Amino acid sequence: MLLHHAFVKTAKRLSKKLAIIDRTTGRRVSYHRALIGSLILAEKFKSYDGYFIGIMVPSSAGCVLSILGALMSGKTPVMINYSTGAANNCLFAQKKCNFNTIITSKALLQKINCPVLSGMVFLEDIMENLTLLDKLFAAIKASLPLALLTKFIHSGSEDNNVVVLFTTGSEKEPKAVQLSHKNIHANLESLIPVYELNEKETFLANLPYFHVFGQTGCLWAPLYVGATIVTYANPLDFATICQIIREERCTFVGGTPSFFAGYLQKSQPDDFQSVRIFLVGADRCPDYLRKQFLAQHQKVLFEAYGATETSPGIAVNGPNSNRPGSVGKPISGVTVRIENLQTGEECRNGETGRILVKGDNVMRGYLNDPEQTSRAFHNGWYDTGDMGWLDPDGYLWIAGRLKRFVKVGGEMISLVNVEDVLLKFLPDGITCCVVEIPDEFRGAQIVAAVTQKLDDQQILKRMSEHLPKIGLPRRFVVLDELPKTATGKIDFRGVGQIVTDLLAKKKAV
Repeated sequence: MLLHHAFVKTAKRLSKKLAIIDRTTGRRVSYHRALIGSLILAEKFKSYDGYFIGIMVPSSAGCVLSILGALMSGKTPVMINYSTGAANNCLFAQKKCNFNTIITSKALLQKINCPVLSGMVFLEDIMENLTLLDKLFAAIKASLPLALLTKFIHSGSEDNNVVVLFTTGSEKEPKAVQLSHKNIHANLESLIPVYELNEKETFLANLPYFHVFGQTGCLWAPLYVGATIVTYANPLDFATICQIIREERCTFVGGTPSFFAGYLQKSQPDDFQSVRIFLVGADRCPDYLRKQFLAQHQKVLFEAYGATETSPGIAVNGPNSNRPGSVGKPISGVTVRIENLQTGEECRNGETGRILVKGDNVMRGYLNDPEQTSRAFHNGWYDTGDMGWLDPDGYLWIAGRLKRFVKVGGEMISLVNVEDVLLKFLPDGITCCVVEIPDEFRGAQIVAAVTQKLDDQQILKRMSEHLPKIGLPRRFVVLDELPKTATGKIDFRGVGQIVTDLLAKKKAV
């Protein structure tokens, strides 16, 4: 199934229904108007050279229509992260994917203080220069019977790319992930029954579309089932988002733990009455957040697990199958293998090993990077880079990134486990990140970055009751805040670099 063809089918069936409520611009767009708008942009995009087209637009009606227009024109959208280093991200994407045109917005560039770069085309200019004929031709196409209309938009194979997304680069240089129509469609077919998604849903779409969670959960899922998308450009405006959820009566809200922590802080008692599903992913969900959300709003946070390379869903908790602390059971069509690092054999239930995945949701590969693509697969299985285990009931539990295991004194220590223990003894409102710093004597030392000064010795004394001495942080470093990615995940590489620089300065004094 080609996803833009699925949208056209939905738009013809539900032409009068609201497709997009844009809370940034105030626009309310029906499925019929969305179809006309995407057809207009498709004609404009056809004039640009190349197979790829960059899109750097915040979550909005304009971004939704740009993605649809790109696909209808026969081009694959390359989604560009504008949250940090936008100019460098544009140049990196253009070079990596070999394209020139980037669809963006004057208002966005002004807000993020990004210079105008070669190849940038502004949505404002496109819309201002539309002629009556442009609008008329698109309207005529939109009114055609479905079978005839689809002949006017790009077709192709379900194995063709539907989007190129970049990994966060929190650990190293971003990779360009190629996701096909088949990849995301497979994920939709698996996830829709779990959450019983239908056209009556109203999805909050404040997650950026340059992130896979936003692509599948806030774009293709609602368009596929014929639901309404409520877009808002600033995911960190927690108070406004709580207001939007209440006023638009959103039923499906996805986000990262840091976003949900913000909602918890800024919400009023009746803000979330309409919400049927709260889905948390992209990072581990702390126990306190689940408990406080339940206590304050009587709402369950369903934790899920995935990766950009898997479109993203691998395992989910849901209303009919939920085990707090786990990331749920593997979804239909996805097979998970837990493999022993040393022997390569499949682990028994409860044994921690490398998490490998197979399924139609797994990416085509990294664009123009056969070496990294080869490394990502292990005997035909996608290697998530995570460690975890399956319990006897089939629930998946995450132990952490393999790269977040460090060898200290000859023993493998999980930094995630150290963080979990540390979090138990931190006062409310303090966040932490445990990182590995090179040590000439031990090979590595464990350092805890925290956002407030603590009684280190008292904390270590309490932690020692749960961890071996070799797994305790050697030092505590206070940072005003922990650097994060656009989706709220802690930037481990960024924290490690800051801590390394601070300790080097202290040593030099």
